[in-house]
Amino acid sequence: MKHPLGGLDDAIAALRRAWPAEGSAAVSEIGRDALVAVNDALGEVGRRLDAVRAEVAAEIDHESRPELGADSLAKQQGFRNPAALISATTGVGTGDAKRLVSVGKAIAPRQNLIGEQLPARHPHVAEAMKSARLGLAAANIIIARLDRIAVRTTFDARDEAERILVEKAPGLSADQVRKLVTQAEAWLDQDGVEPKERDRRSEQYARMWVRDGFLCIDAKFEVTAGAPIKTAVEATVSASFRAAKDVFEGDEPDQRSLQQRQADALIQLAEHALGCEHNDLPLGGASVVVRMDLETLQEGVGLAEIDGIDQPVSPETARHYAAAAKIIPVVLDGKGEILHWGREKRYFTRAQKLALVERDGGCAMCNLPPGMTKAHHLNWWSRDHGETNLEEGVLFCEPCHHHIHDNGWEIRIEGKGTRAKVWFIPPATVDPARTPRLGGRARFDYALTA
Repeated sequence: MKHPLGGLDDAIAALRRAWPAEGSAAVSEIGRDALVAVNDALGEVGRRLDAVRAEVAAEIDHESRPELGADSLAKQQGFRNPAALISATTGVGTGDAKRLVSVGKAIAPRQNLIGEQLPARHPHVAEAMKSARLGLAAANIIIARLDRIAVRTTFDARDEAERILVEKAPGLSADQVRKLVTQAEAWLDQDGVEPKERDRRSEQYARMWVRDGFLCIDAKFEVTAGAPIKTAVEATVSASFRAAKDVFEGDEPDQRSLQQRQADALIQLAEHALGCEHNDLPLGGASVVVRMDLETLQEGVGLAEIDGIDQPVSPETARHYAAAAKIIPVVLDGKGEILHWGREKRYFTRAQKLALVERDGGCAMCNLPPGMTKAHHLNWWSRDHGETNLEEGVLFCEPCHHHIHDNGWEIRIEGKGTRAKVWFIPPATVDPARTPRLGGRARFDYALTA
């Protein structure tokens, strides 16, 4: 068996190689290419270290178990429990120390009552951590959620979900992993979704009061009920950022923060609803879209999704929202409708944009919600004779649009219609091998595993 520190030694050696030869150079002097290489190497060192720290924490917990009494390792070292020992000696918080222990116990090999070796409780996470594909934060999110639904699901279902989650998690941020795991939890425990929705609806509230010249608002909405609010505010804020770019000489630049823009968006929405002079609200055609399979609509089997909301919803809730005013229901038959307008229209139609949302799920590169994206041609309509259809379109937020076009990335669409996949090919300056990277809904959606 390879020594636990062997992989860490290799990662540190790779970090040393990534640093320029003149090792004494300051970080600000090493150049962009080296900076990216060093950052990647640091990521691997961190993930390798996470695996070792988790194993050590689990063993400290084992050597400090209550039945040892005065022989407990933690107590011998002068600490009340193993979490306190780990926290004090590593400088992390008590909560982080407990998470280290929890992950370490989940990935450690086990023995049965007769001493036979058994695999780890979460073998896929264990393998991914030991191979430095998964860090502590992502591992903890996956383990905690799967353990939470253990009594309501089968072992085989959880094992398959763990495999899928571990396969998709590398390269995602902790928030994106959390979104992925939230979807997995809903699919594994579909019977529990609707009762949870009922419970959450009973906890909704909105409080308003005036203090020191301010109207103060404190509110909490069940995610499906709050979807129209979230969509409208995000669309208005996105429009304000676009407008802020068009600053004429002598004009004062718009320096409002995101939070200030969100507050102003709520004011605009209220003014618009009251029918005042601000009746040209720049929502940019944003809509709340409820997405479900035909079987979900007819038979009540499965789950549905609402654009911009991570939590899948029950069929009953989906049917209710699909019938509501200004809510667009999208019913899929598994094949996906292909919309093709050729060169009859330069701009993507509303129906085509909704189809692109089905395929890309939002920004195809960074996964921002659909309301913060625009449909862009892969080949310029005017210059390269690009066609206005799904195979020539992709959803991007403004930053990702400029990033792709300004830095030499290529985009390929694999397949047809709303079930096609978007692939990004980085320039050689980013990846000399130019390895394609999956984007769109297939990258970020748990249900799309093929």
